[in-house]
Amino acid sequence: MNRRPLKTRSKQWATRLASAVAKTGIRPNQISGLGILISILGAWILLQNGCWLLLGALMVQFRLLCNMMDGLIAIEHDKKSALGDLFNEVPDRIEDSLFLVAAGYAAGMPWVGWLAALLSVSTAYIRLLGGSLGFEQDFCGPMAKQHRMFVLTVSLIVGAFVPEALRVGLGLIVVGAVFTFLRRLLRLTRQMEQGS
Repeated sequence: MNRRPLKTRSKQWATRLASAVAKTGIRPNQISGLGILISILGAWILLQNGCWLLLGALMVQFRLLCNMMDGLIAIEHDKKSALGDLFNEVPDRIEDSLFLVAAGYAAGMPWVGWLAALLSVSTAYIRLLGGSLGFEQDFCGPMAKQHRMFVLTVSLIVGAFVPEALRVGLGLIVVGAVFTFLRRLLRLTRQMEQGS
């Protein structure tokens, strides 16, 4: 199964929380939708800037929690739906873009936020393209989703006190995403050449 490798997924607190949520009858796709709502709120919070960045960092983590819970409940609790794959991917792209673009505006560098969003979608595109061609999806970094969101979270926390930190964090995301895009592309190219 092509799943993003996450150590957090196997933590006891995560499995217990997933079990509790699964018992409520909430469906994985609903959790994915909640992730989008959290990201919209989070993006609005980031645009307020200042100490609001701390709350924005918390929203990033809530969004990631939704991303993890929808998969855990769908797979481990056998609540997959016909639209599950769609709800697994599309919200991620929307959520990444909302946070990164808003972070760019919060840092006073909108174009860097837009570039970071474009590159995050591009890295996911190469991963999914490989999967559509019959290869195992490539989740390699150094700036895969969980890495981007980690850097963003730390940058927001520090940026609440040192404004320059958010700019540095976004710069790291952009550079790392370019490297990740090229790395995934080269790895896919090799797989295709070896498979032909």
